[in-house]
Amino acid sequence: MTAEVAPHPERGAAGELDAAGITAPALRGAYARCRALNAAHGRTYFLATRLLTPAQRPAIHALYGFARMADDVVDAPGAAGPEEVVARLEEVRARMRVALAGPADATTLLAEEPVVAALAHTVERYGIDHRHLEDFMDSMAMDLVVDGYETFDDLGVYVHGSAAVIGLQVLPVLGTVVPRPEAEPAAAALGVAFQLTNFLRDVGEDLDRGRVYLPREDLAAFGVDRDLLAWCRERGRTDARVRRALAHLVARTRAIYRRAEAGIALLHPVSRPCVRTAAVLYGRILDEIVAVDYDVLAHRVVVSEARRAAVAGPGLLRAVAARRGALRAREQKRSV
Repeated sequence: MTAEVAPHPERGAAGELDAAGITAPALRGAYARCRALNAAHGRTYFLATRLLTPAQRPAIHALYGFARMADDVVDAPGAAGPEEVVARLEEVRARMRVALAGPADATTLLAEEPVVAALAHTVERYGIDHRHLEDFMDSMAMDLVVDGYETFDDLGVYVHGSAAVIGLQVLPVLGTVVPRPEAEPAAAALGVAFQLTNFLRDVGEDLDRGRVYLPREDLAAFGVDRDLLAWCRERGRTDARVRRALAHLVARTRAIYRRAEAGIALLHPVSRPCVRTAAVLYGRILDEIVAVDYDVLAHRVVVSEARRAAVAGPGLLRAVAARRGALRAREQKRSV
C-alpha cells in the first residue's frame, strides 16, 4: 500500500503541502498552481479529492493540473491556427519528457513550467509509469485530427489515453490492498466511465468544436447521424431518435460503472470514500441526463449543489472514520 495517512489538520493548500512533506517554496508554489486549476475547472473531481487524506491531495492536483493544461491547448486554442496548436501540444510533450527525465536545471523548470514541475515530482515520488503520460498525450493529439469514431472499439483507443490511464496514474497515490496490477482493470474502467459520462453531458459543446465522441455505429442503430445532432443543437431541441440513442449509451456507461465498482474494495481504506463518492457524483450526471429526457443538446446538465452535498457529506464521514482506523492500525503495529 502506498497511500499515506497523516494526522495533519485541515488547513487548505498549506496544510496539504505540509502533510505531504513538500517544503521547498518554489515546489509548493507549483503544487498550489495545480490545486487552483483543479478547484476552478474540476468541480466534481475537486470535491471528491477533498475526501482523500491531506497528504494525498497534492499529487492528485498535480496529475489533474497537467491533464488540464494539455487539454486546454487542444480545446481552448484561442486565435491559434491548427499548425500552431499542434506545435504547442508537442511542446508540452517535449517539456514533459525533459521533466520526467530529470531536468538539469530544476529552478528554471519551477519558474517557467510549475505545473510540469509538480507533475514530475509526483511521478517520481509515486513511481507512476511514464507510458501512461505518453498515452495521454497521444489521445490529446488525436483530438487535433480525429472528429468522430465509427465503433465503440475505435473510441476505446482514444479513451484509453484520455481516461483509462488517468485511473492508472492515480492508483499509486490511492494505494491498494492487493498487488497493484490486480486493481488496474477496475481503475481504468472507472476512468472510462467518467469520460463517457462527460461525452454524454457535453455532446452539444463537443459538436460546437466539430467533434462527436458518440460512436457512429451506436447512433446509426437509432437513425441518428451528425447532421441530426447538429439540427437539434441549432434549434435547441431534441428528437425521439436522439433520445433513444442516448438512453442506449447511458445504459452502456452504467454497465462500465458496475464493472469498476468492484475495484473500490481493492483500494487502501482511506481512499475508498473519495473514489466511491466520485463514482456516485458522476453517476448522478447520468441521472440528470435521464431526468431532462436526454435533452443535452439544448443545455448542459449539472448536479445541483444540494445533491452534491448530500453525496459528499456521508463520504466525508466515511473518510474521517477510515483515517482514524488507519491511524489506530498504524499505532497498534508500532506498539507490537
